[in-house]
Amino acid sequence: MARKWWTLIAVSVATFMLLLDITVVNVALPSIRQKLNASFTDLQWVLDAYSLTLAALVLTAGSLADRLGRRRVFAWGLVIFSVASLLCALATGPTFLNVARAIQGVGGAAMFAVSLALVAQEFTAGRERGVAMGLYGSTIGIAVAIGPLIGGALTSWLGWESIFYLNVPIGAAALVVTRLRLRESRDPDATRVDWAGVVAFSGSLFLLVLALVRGNDEGWASTLILSLLAGSAVVMAAFVWIQLRVREPMLPLALFRRHAFTGVQIAAFGVSSSLFALFLYTTLYLQNYLGLTPFETGWRYLPITALAFLVSPISGALLSRVPARAMLGVGLAAVGVGLYLMGDIAPRDDWTTLLVGFLIAGVGVGLINPVVADVAVSVVPKRQSGMAAGINDTFRQVGIAVGIAVWGAISVGRGAAKFRELAAGTPAAVGDRPRELVEAASSGNLKQVLAAVPAQSRRQVAAAARDGFLAGFNDVLFLGSLVCFASAALALWLVREREIER
Repeated sequence: MARKWWTLIAVSVATFMLLLDITVVNVALPSIRQKLNASFTDLQWVLDAYSLTLAALVLTAGSLADRLGRRRVFAWGLVIFSVASLLCALATGPTFLNVARAIQGVGGAAMFAVSLALVAQEFTAGRERGVAMGLYGSTIGIAVAIGPLIGGALTSWLGWESIFYLNVPIGAAALVVTRLRLRESRDPDATRVDWAGVVAFSGSLFLLVLALVRGNDEGWASTLILSLLAGSAVVMAAFVWIQLRVREPMLPLALFRRHAFTGVQIAAFGVSSSLFALFLYTTLYLQNYLGLTPFETGWRYLPITALAFLVSPISGALLSRVPARAMLGVGLAAVGVGLYLMGDIAPRDDWTTLLVGFLIAGVGVGLINPVVADVAVSVVPKRQSGMAAGINDTFRQVGIAVGIAVWGAISVGRGAAKFRELAAGTPAAVGDRPRELVEAASSGNLKQVLAAVPAQSRRQVAAAARDGFLAGFNDVLFLGSLVCFASAALALWLVREREIER
């Protein structure tokens, strides 16, 4: 078999492992909360600890790969990710798990940063690369399609730890193929790593997400939260200044003068910050509100994920015939319509209320993924493909991390306001109790928290907490749809075929 196909296999297996880990973890979160006694904030950090380190380091990993060798960095990423997965499985508390998840993000950054570049260097631009990107997109579709189901089955039958143990043999197999079959490549003009940019970018992201996650607890007008937000803005301004001054920046701002490059980053950020970030809260609704098991939740995700899998190869085949902006615009708009139709859930509705939205959003994701992957590396010179892939993955992961934090803050804030309205006149409607009760309803910890509520008002308080969670969930689904519609409009406006290598 030709080397290019071995390369595609290795990259696809690694991507499958990374995305499987994300989708599997979503379904397992309620079980993790129960076993490790985790709070609502802890559950957010299980996902954000991974996304933050991946987003913060993926550009650095791309730069290192261009200098040290893409195959070498990809192999080290496989090793780090597999070892960190083992640590996740052995976690005895939320902090241990979240630190291990952060280490996973380091390995994920190394793998993500060079995956598209490795494919792009083996497949020539045009129809051949379009077919390869279509197959790569199918891998994403398969991981998304069976991830919730595998996660639900493993969590229900073997425990949540098994979802992390699964990565170890997959990573070992991918490492063997990488060492034996992949070709080494690097950028001969690359000379140094922008460490100042790494520190500034990572620091700004961390301060922003920390402020968003802690805002409801501390108060949005508190000195701590305002200081974190101001610090994030200042450090980000410093990052931009550094990028304009250093000889070899980690994020060359000149690339954003190409409208197609900017448009595809907006598309990646849009779908990640909306649909993918909202998977966390959809899982909490299915398991903690409707009372489904992890395996039952996995089955409910099958319509959206199966369609994403089926549409991705079709989208890849159409890349050389249909304008990229049309496919991005239609795909993002479909995800927006899907999220909008998922919303307006009533207390007595069951999971089928989400079904039509799931189907439409699945088609949209299938259209988007291969186009984003192809355009991201086809609007820059081949020698910069590692950097371009890293930038695209950065926008994806920043979208997930920021989306999870923003939607969590909005849903709990809106839920607490709804709770105060419904539980007016009870002791639970004052102070921080509304927020605590809505978070308990979100994370599946409501029964324990209700033990401290007077017996005569316990039923009213429980109903108000559940209705508060539902009100917040409906709001973030609607806002997520607006993000997708805005991203669709910007992609249609910015992405132009003349800037894409065909």
